[in-house]
Amino acid sequence: MREVDLDVFASELAEGAFVIDVREPDEYRVGHVPGVRPAPLSELAAHLPSLPADRLVYVICASGNRSAWAAKHLEAVGIRAVSVAGGTSGWARTGRPIVRSTDARAV
Repeated sequence: MREVDLDVFASELAEGAFVIDVREPDEYRVGHVPGVRPAPLSELAAHLPSLPADRLVYVICASGNRSAWAAKHLEAVGIRAVSVAGGTSGWARTGRPIVRSTDARAV
C-alpha cells in the first residue's frame, strides 16, 4: 500500500483525482476536502462497483489510519489505491479549504 503526502495529494486533486472519504457520514458532514466522495469504511464493500478500475483511487480519512487500511483492502481486490497521509485533519491544519455539508450520500 502506498501513501502520498498532502502536497502531492493537493496537486493530484487539482488535476481531477478520484478521491473517496472513508469516514462515517457524521464526520464527513462536519468537514471534508472539496470534491471528495463519501464512501464510509463501514460500507466500503458496497462502494466497490462504483470505484474506477482504470485510474488510481485516493483514500482519505481523518488522520490516515482508516484510509491506509481501506487502500490496502482495495489493492487486495484489484483496485489501485493510495492513502492520503495526514488525512482531512492535516489538510485543515495546513489552511486548505474544507466543505461543510448536510449531505453525506454515497458515491
